[in-house]
Amino acid sequence: MVYLSKLVLRNLFRHKLRTMLTLAGLVVAIVSFGLLQTVVTAWYNNANMASATRLVTRNAISLVFPLPLSYRQKIRGIDGVRAIAYANWFGAIYKEPKNFFPQFAVDDAYLSLFPEFVVSEAERHDFQRDRKGCILGRKIADAFGIKLGDNLTLKGTIFPGDWTFVVRGIYTGASNKTDLSQMFFHWDYLNETVRKRYARRVDQVGFYIIEAGNADDMARIAIDIDMQFKNSTAETLTETEKAFQLGFVSMTESIVVSIRLVSYLVIFIIMAVMANTMAMTARERLGEYATLKALGFGPGFLATTILGESLLLATLGGAASIALTFPLAVEFSKHTGTLFPVFQVAQETVLLQCACAVGIGVLAALMPIRRALSVNIVEGLRSIG
Repeated sequence: MVYLSKLVLRNLFRHKLRTMLTLAGLVVAIVSFGLLQTVVTAWYNNANMASATRLVTRNAISLVFPLPLSYRQKIRGIDGVRAIAYANWFGAIYKEPKNFFPQFAVDDAYLSLFPEFVVSEAERHDFQRDRKGCILGRKIADAFGIKLGDNLTLKGTIFPGDWTFVVRGIYTGASNKTDLSQMFFHWDYLNETVRKRYARRVDQVGFYIIEAGNADDMARIAIDIDMQFKNSTAETLTETEKAFQLGFVSMTESIVVSIRLVSYLVIFIIMAVMANTMAMTARERLGEYATLKALGFGPGFLATTILGESLLLATLGGAASIALTFPLAVEFSKHTGTLFPVFQVAQETVLLQCACAVGIGVLAALMPIRRALSVNIVEGLRSIG
């Protein structure tokens, strides 16, 4: 066994330049695969982190159309509803359009329905006391150098004009997968300003968040809510929080599919490169294989030698790739700002990288093994020299 290991190691580095170039190609390919898979994971993060007991009620036509504030009490009265909150998408710009992050005008009960957003009691108290107060996610604060007490001016798009807020809280996450790139401010402040500027848009809500007392009642509650407002001027569509989040993802589903295809295409290409490298190695060693056969070494020994060399090369490339994926993901996240609120390499991605490395090593060795086992001893010995 020791002899076999030494033979595999020496064979691997017999042509150092070829080995290093193949290794570099493996690293680039598997790192790229890992980062692309992480992009897909980040795309679905909010949907995967959705609560099992939260529902979202919006206008049945589209999220663009609001719902009356008066729906709140009617929804709260439905059996099984434990709590309810409401919010409006604000959609303003901070300094320039590239500085995108979600902003929501929320009521006082909203944050209590999202325990994953962690805000200190002191900051929550300051926020509740200040009508123009706002709470930012830690990622936004770090990205733009914003501190507690700073004034924050946004240029409205859906609600035109300049809007000034005071940062009264910076929330963190209950887990490392919590979205830290959102901003919350008082719905009352929005409504009061709208009342002065755009009277027709007053007392309107973008969507309601409902917390069910029991997850088993979710389907019934959703049906009851939508039946309550059936044939009204603003019919509703109630769905689970996960379905609501997936609705946004579906708008860019073609992009997600393309990223997945590209990630696997990269692996296929490097597998072809690796197979070509091993095929070149096999052609050069036909005489050696014939000699080993003549000395009595069986097919199993030859196959193990070739497979071991291919797997060792793929394992080295896979290990280096996984080690590089984590720091590169951190750098990528820094440069994308709030485009991907959570950009972390998942355990599943690492396992896929390992599987790809092993798969490449095994598949690349199949043709060389077949050629080595089929070589004729006499013809092989003639090729020596």
